[in-house]
Amino acid sequence: MSDYVQVSTATPTRDAAMTLAGGATAARLAAGAQVAGPVASVFWHLGEQGTSEEWQLLLYTTTDRYPQLEAYLIDAHPWDNPQVAAVPIVRGSTAYLAWITRTVEGE
Repeated sequence: MSDYVQVSTATPTRDAAMTLAGGATAARLAAGAQVAGPVASVFWHLGEQGTSEEWQLLLYTTTDRYPQLEAYLIDAHPWDNPQVAAVPIVRGSTAYLAWITRTVEGE
């Protein structure tokens, strides 16, 4: 298992994504974040299929910090049940991965 993960969520606005990114990085729950969008989403919600325009937020952290990052995203997110998913970073440059570790550990 990887020691690093890329965490994704989506928000209704760029401002909401930037707020989540800023809070996560300020608290050192993530070393960095990227906001992309708008993106088109197709989904099921409350028994109906829907579409919307959303902003994607990607955050980079360690597996040790993931539980705290997940809790922050769920608590601070404007939606009641946001998508929060993590995928392992299978490979990365040694210097980049070391930077993630140093950053989230507060060094």
